[in-house]
Amino acid sequence: MTDLVAVLSTGKGTWGHVSRLIAEGDWDNIFLITNEFGRENYSGEKDATMCVVNSRAPMDELIAEIKEHLKGKLGDDVALNIISGSGKEHMALLSALISLEVPFRMVALTTEGIKEI
Repeated sequence: MTDLVAVLSTGKGTWGHVSRLIAEGDWDNIFLITNEFGRENYSGEKDATMCVVNSRAPMDELIAEIKEHLKGKLGDDVALNIISGSGKEHMALLSALISLEVPFRMVALTTEGIKEI
């Protein structure tokens, strides 16, 4: 089965995309990279692990935070969605996954459903 890792942060309308992606997918585990605002205000239909990070931290600290949240928790099939969030958050997440040697594929919600992109 598949684990979903998604950024849940800034970007108008992106929370709706992430919510629908979560609701429509058959995920073993869901990890949301977010901030305090996201932890306090997001509520989804399925259980998700909220990986709260300080996106204002220097890049190396942000990468380390994400690695700490995800290390040893992801399986061999990881779906990644970065429609929400900033470029800095995206770069930190990609760096963390590569550093942890986690294989991943990019996914998005389209008019035809969830697609690998």
